[in-house]
Amino acid sequence: MAFQANLDPELAPGLEAFKAMGFTGEGVDLANLPAMRAQMVATLLAQVEEAVSSQAAGTERVSTEDHRVPGPAGAPDVVVRVYRPADRGGTLPGLYWIHGGGMFMGNIDQDDATCRAFAEQLGCVVVSVEYRLAPENPHPAPVEDCYAGLKWMAEQAIELGVDRTRIALAGASAGGGLAAATALVARDRGGPALVCQVLIYPMLDDRNTTPSSREFSGIPGWSREANLSGWSALLGDKAGTADVSPYAAPARATDLSNLPPTLIQVGELEVFRDESIDYAARLLQAGVSTELHVYPGAYHGWELFAPNAAVSQRTIGERMAALEQFLHARQPAVVG
Repeated sequence: MAFQANLDPELAPGLEAFKAMGFTGEGVDLANLPAMRAQMVATLLAQVEEAVSSQAAGTERVSTEDHRVPGPAGAPDVVVRVYRPADRGGTLPGLYWIHGGGMFMGNIDQDDATCRAFAEQLGCVVVSVEYRLAPENPHPAPVEDCYAGLKWMAEQAIELGVDRTRIALAGASAGGGLAAATALVARDRGGPALVCQVLIYPMLDDRNTTPSSREFSGIPGWSREANLSGWSALLGDKAGTADVSPYAAPARATDLSNLPPTLIQVGELEVFRDESIDYAARLLQAGVSTELHVYPGAYHGWELFAPNAAVSQRTIGERMAALEQFLHARQPAVVG
């Protein structure tokens, strides 16, 4: 296995945070979810605060407001948190953010510092969505909540001070997979226009048949075993079968045309590497402008758990530069 041999030494200390959350290379005990959820959010709050502190001077100048917005038909309202630079008036571009957590953990609090940094550094309004979690709420609940929040953001653009023609969609890990799925839903339902999708080590394929999905078994962090647990929570017995929607697992989509320009960031040493590479290649083949970064020596979530490493700083810098270009360039949005 290349994990230890190719691991960037600067990233090695970050693995301790993964272990603290209970990701030791084994499957996740879903019966222990309440404790794991609490531990994950607590750990990420500390990690993300450190990750953005050196790059987010001024984030105290970002105002926040929570809203309850209409959920999918017959479902509860969806909570979203809106971030706006307090010193920016007028109409701003918008960023719709989806948190990670393997489909069964996470909440908007864990990425509060990240969203503040986006708002301050990019001069945009950020809307972060609190989607329902599996296994209590299996597919399609998470993606439908995400789409409902995106629709609300576009419909309330004037009230939010958002330029409806400049809305970016982004997410990390499970949130990256849900962002890809939300972009597919928006395209297929004629939904909100998007200037880009930024997929950060996205969770795209429930089948777990790629070389990297097999290679990183038993590692500390988001291992093959943890990934199988996440897909099982979302899809139950359908995981890995032919009966899975592309809105659950975007790698299943046969048509990737007419999606917004895309940035994908993924680590060399993680289960999502090969499905991300494949998704990027298929986007390009479908005529979608796509940029793919595979970071050497990096495991899942490296820039959060070892934020001061050189590769982490480069990752964050390249992500912010791409979002800056997408949000502020005068280019037409892709309409679903």
